[in-house]
Amino acid sequence: MTIPKPIPPVVASGRMSRTRQPHLALTGTMRLRPWQESDAPSLVRSCQDPDIQHWNRPGHLTADTAREKIARWNRRWQDEEAAVWAITLTDSSTAAGLIALADLDLAGGSAELVYWLLPAARGRGAMTEATRTVSRWAFDTLQLHRLRITHSVANNASCTVATQAGFPLEGTMRSALLHADGWHDEHLHARVRTDLDLSPPPTALLRGRTDDGAASVA
Repeated sequence: MTIPKPIPPVVASGRMSRTRQPHLALTGTMRLRPWQESDAPSLVRSCQDPDIQHWNRPGHLTADTAREKIARWNRRWQDEEAAVWAITLTDSSTAAGLIALADLDLAGGSAELVYWLLPAARGRGAMTEATRTVSRWAFDTLQLHRLRITHSVANNASCTVATQAGFPLEGTMRSALLHADGWHDEHLHARVRTDLDLSPPPTALLRGRTDDGAASVA
């Protein structure tokens, strides 16, 4: 009887933990950077926003528990469990949103993109661009094979972000996530590394820009 050879990991263990989490540039002064302890007030504000609370289920944080959560996010990079970035839109570097690779499976080569924006940062296409930028890094540098985005079928803003960022709709997952108002069906969007490049079609930059969040990050 021939014993099958083990399947090698898509991404070798240690690829993340041996390096520092990168800073990634967006358009103009927009940047993606690791969360810092000083970002705790922005994280607290995110829990007070009705839209973020509804779609992301972040719970309620105090300044102390927000700092603890940020520290846990930074440890998750070292543990190769997630990569969580703050989105900054001005030279003040104040955190205005979050984008992350969550449910990270290096051996299997996959992750889920999750995101949210505070109200002042919405409507300028920031989340679509951030999604493309993180996706390029995940495919080209980290060498993942597949990325996915899931969101409630009622969250039209998140659906727009996923589609404009190059994540086609693959299907609907029935009664997949519990929100405050009950169980929601969820859309599943995904792309793989061999798909066409992540450059946006010209018309995508001209359509209405309404950016909001998808799923939460623990």
